[in-house]
Amino acid sequence: MRTPSPRAAPPRCRGAAPARARAPPVPGAVPVTWCQGAAPPSRRRTAPMEAGAAAETEPLLPPRSWRAAGGAAGAAEELRINQAVVFIEDAIQYRSINHRMDSKSLWLYRWYYSRICQWILSLTITVILALAFIETPSSLTVTSDVRYRLPAWDPPCGLTESIELLCFLVFVIDVSVKSYLIGWEEFWKNKWLMAYILTLIISLTDWVVSLSFFCTETVRIRRILRPFFLLQNSSMMKKTLKSINSTLPEMASVVLLLAVHLSLFTMFAMLLFARTKDGQQDKEWVGYFRNLPDSLTSLLVLLTTANNPDVMIPAYSKNRAYSIFFILFTVLGNLFLMNLLTAIIYNQFRGYLLKSVQSSLFRRRLGIRAAFEVLSSLKETPANAEQSCVSAGALLQVLQKVEMDSRSRQAIMMSLKICSCDQLSAAQFQWLFEELDKDAIKQHPPSPEYQSHFMQKMQFAFGHPYFGYLGNVVALANIVSICVVLVLDADKQPSERDDFFLGTINCFFIIYYLMEMLLKILAMGLKRYLSYPSNRFDGLLTTILLVLEIATFAEYGFPHPGWRPEFVGLLSLWDMVRLVNMLIVFRFLRIIPNMKFMSLVVTTLLDLVKNLRAFAGILVVVFYAFAITGIMLFKGAVVPLGNVSLVNTTYNNSTLQCGTYEQLEYWPNNFDDFAAALVTLWDVMVVNNWQVFLEAFSRYSSPWAKIYFVAWWLISSVIWVNLFIALLLENFIHKWDRRCHRESLSDIEYQRTVELMFRDVLEEPTEEELMEKLHQHPHLHLCR
Repeated sequence: MRTPSPRAAPPRCRGAAPARARAPPVPGAVPVTWCQGAAPPSRRRTAPMEAGAAAETEPLLPPRSWRAAGGAAGAAEELRINQAVVFIEDAIQYRSINHRMDSKSLWLYRWYYSRICQWILSLTITVILALAFIETPSSLTVTSDVRYRLPAWDPPCGLTESIELLCFLVFVIDVSVKSYLIGWEEFWKNKWLMAYILTLIISLTDWVVSLSFFCTETVRIRRILRPFFLLQNSSMMKKTLKSINSTLPEMASVVLLLAVHLSLFTMFAMLLFARTKDGQQDKEWVGYFRNLPDSLTSLLVLLTTANNPDVMIPAYSKNRAYSIFFILFTVLGNLFLMNLLTAIIYNQFRGYLLKSVQSSLFRRRLGIRAAFEVLSSLKETPANAEQSCVSAGALLQVLQKVEMDSRSRQAIMMSLKICSCDQLSAAQFQWLFEELDKDAIKQHPPSPEYQSHFMQKMQFAFGHPYFGYLGNVVALANIVSICVVLVLDADKQPSERDDFFLGTINCFFIIYYLMEMLLKILAMGLKRYLSYPSNRFDGLLTTILLVLEIATFAEYGFPHPGWRPEFVGLLSLWDMVRLVNMLIVFRFLRIIPNMKFMSLVVTTLLDLVKNLRAFAGILVVVFYAFAITGIMLFKGAVVPLGNVSLVNTTYNNSTLQCGTYEQLEYWPNNFDDFAAALVTLWDVMVVNNWQVFLEAFSRYSSPWAKIYFVAWWLISSVIWVNLFIALLLENFIHKWDRRCHRESLSDIEYQRTVELMFRDVLEEPTEEELMEKLHQHPHLHLCR
């Protein structure tokens, strides 16, 4: 990851000259308008302009000489300051600038995007999604096993519906504010907002129907629509979904090829393993290729290798030559086509995501340029000036009001101070805000300076990396000693086990960890020590271990031979010792930062967790929709063996076919409540033994149930997992290249975002593109 190299400041504005005479504004016009007599923005074209070279002779708004003196002038200046503030905040958050720009709308806009309003909206989305766990069928039971599950709590009619109604009211306010802020002209172009309103109408109608039937209806359409509220609230999720949608044609071509491959081999299989007169030789036909649906299912599962080699064994036992068919099918389908699909998704989706990030960069540059155009009207532009300018004082006023992180604000102010510019050109203005694009860097505080020679030696010794390596060796020795004691005590009865050795070992190592933490704080200082995540991790676990050890000694006394007292307090002695040992094992993860390649892998995973929330959000949406659909389709379908007569099945309590749902005791995997449905979908996504679910639910409900599970496999395991792999590869390769070409800086930690992942290959928008887009703004009409 890089910090963009500093550039030379663009040329400054020329000196001021008398203002050019202009016609007065039209009475009653909105505060932001184009000059009288100028062509409408949609008809105007702006020639390409290089920084500091093109003529910008007319400001965005009418000059002060046109306006009423006194309070009106001050109000107009305040309005333009606020407009610039909002534009810069839009640029920081990559938001669209196509919204109303009058003073009341600006206040409403900033209020809507304030932390408390967005927090309320996020909380509302979380609440309405979480209702699935408590509403009928409730997930509030200890187990989902149909054999042991007690009757779940059934909320009274109107309880969850009242919470839903409150959430719907928040969403109605949300969509109303959004629609007003962008204006009706833009509203009719916004498909997401129209879908938002349609979803609310359908949900409220379904809510009324539920109350009309006193909550006894089994199908609730609004539950399937709930994930839409999460989807529409995230711009990154919408961009990711758009990228996925654009990638679908390429993915569909490979999926079609997979379907052709599957169909051809299904025909071959039905011909190879056709029924014969010898019943003993027809095990392959009976088990896997009895008819077309079974044949397709068997080979589809083999494509995921879930039933390999089971599907091959009957024919292979008859004739070893049959193995060629199954090996050829697996090589072509799994090794070639499935991996080809991953490669295509990686190549195509990266390109589409790059376009999405490019549009985000354009939004940022457009917001900054719009802020410049607004602020340039605060001063009268000279008639012979080569370019419009913004005063440094106006920019400082804006920076004081903008909601942004302190690092970026201080960096921009420092750059402005170094530049020493009284008037800023458009290029200089844009250059200052390029600070937003830089990688966030974290510099560690300096170590304390000791005057004592002895303390300096102590600081050198305990601040040296070798002292950390010694700590890693001690942690490894701790793990080895715990393993030895556990192996020796593995076969002993609880009454025969002596916790003296394990307790003594734990006590010794915890004392060492405490001394190590204190000596590091002495050498590095508390602030520098806490600035390293690895040190915070060590310190937190050491503190917890110390508290647990003190509590153990207070409850059970100090370790001694035969240290095995009866249960006292909240936990037994063995439970306390096990808890301490688990934390010690967890603490061994401290070695990761000291191992270069392991650290690279871990930081890649952490970056994915932090930055690829859009993918996780889309996965939540898909999981939620499929779980609700599964409840509607299969709720109550699986029944225990005691009630086996209720379903069309041939199994009984004494004979269970090996590898079936009943024999494997997959009873907790069902769709009787929302939590159980999520776990079942996860098990199918992993595709291990997923043929068991295909067979069981088609038998318990309908043969058409296979369509549901195959659709889930395609969306989750084939598409989403491959998309995740593509972004994982992109992030890892980018980090690998950076690590190979960047020297290690011990006192600086580099962080990155999804937007910065492709920063090196993004193209800066041209002056013409920015000005043309500004001319198309529905509420901001330029004068030039």
